[in-house]
Amino acid sequence: MSDWDHPDPFVLRLRVLPEQIDLLDHANNTVYTQWCQDVAWEHSTLLGMPPSAYRALDRAMALRKAHYEYILPALLDEAIEAGTWLVASDAKLNMRRHFQLRRSSDGATLFRGDWELVCIRISTGRATRMPPEFLACYEPAVIRTPSGTHA
Repeated sequence: MSDWDHPDPFVLRLRVLPEQIDLLDHANNTVYTQWCQDVAWEHSTLLGMPPSAYRALDRAMALRKAHYEYILPALLDEAIEAGTWLVASDAKLNMRRHFQLRRSSDGATLFRGDWELVCIRISTGRATRMPPEFLACYEPAVIRTPSGTHA
């Protein structure tokens, strides 16, 4: 069984549904990215920052850049574990989130993803400093390497 990329992931358990299967008989590439969004929102909500808090603060962590690596197909009715971590933050504007999708039956990694996020004011779409509420929720969740630095 393969290991998680980092310790203690936030994990969302999923199942590949018939409507997610494409002409190649596996989950469509867009489904993997939707799973990333789903696990990211669930993790953010658990940390105390649900979508309603974003709207109330007129702030959001918006996707600036994404990198995806599709490794193995996800097949119909397979159970999938979507893991995520916050892996970097400058505690000002930028944060980075890592994803790993695994097949539950054998732990095989199907997909990896990385997002570079920037804090924006929702009403203007312009970059702005993270509010104290973001820092209080997100900074303690950023994983650290054994040397004490961000991953």
